[in-house]
Amino acid sequence: MDLKSLVEEHDTPEGKIFDSVIQVLIIISLFTFSLETLPNLSERSQTLLNIAEVIIVFLFTIEYALRVYVADRKTGYIFSFYGIVDLLAILPFYLALGVDMRTLRALRLLRLFRLFKLARYNRAIDRFVNAFTIAREEIIIFAMVTIIMLYLSATGIYYFEHEAQPELFASIFHSMWWAVVTLTTVGYGDMYPITVGGRIFTFIILIIGIGIVAIPAGLLASALNKVRRDEEDDADE
Repeated sequence: MDLKSLVEEHDTPEGKIFDSVIQVLIIISLFTFSLETLPNLSERSQTLLNIAEVIIVFLFTIEYALRVYVADRKTGYIFSFYGIVDLLAILPFYLALGVDMRTLRALRLLRLFRLFKLARYNRAIDRFVNAFTIAREEIIIFAMVTIIMLYLSATGIYYFEHEAQPELFASIFHSMWWAVVTLTTVGYGDMYPITVGGRIFTFIILIIGIGIVAIPAGLLASALNKVRRDEEDDADE
């Protein structure tokens, strides 16, 4: 059995078994991570969870080492998205060895990167990544425009509402929260205009906010359709 096909090929029987084992380990890891947050865990339960964590990290370490070993460009894999995710999935465990975890508690959050390991085995996620790559320039430009709109919205509402509500709209920075919830059409209601000018301005921002939500979705939908058509064309060939 070819080690490279076992690790990297997803269509062979051996590759499917390998992928399934890793996926099950990821799910078990996330489940045990959640169990650790339960209050009043017995010492025996905590010990069993620690043992499970050691076994899972050991198997993930073997997987990471195998992927580095079979990679045609080892540095290319190590610094790729999945390579970094695979490393971050095991790194907190080794960093915490021999160290008081109370000082490294934040590192436990890095274990959540194991969730991203599941993306490797989902073709739909691969399509989404490809679609984002196709539309990345438009999305970056749109993100820049959105940031500009956020600033202009915060500035506008500040000048309309500062005198009427000096505590809520104390500065442009304070008004930025209103701009975010308004442009995203969430509207929590904790900050709202009471002046006529502020309400008219809010109406305009809400209309713009609908476009801010819809345009990126349209860009990605169009790119996803292109990725799907390309896959179908490759399959026909």
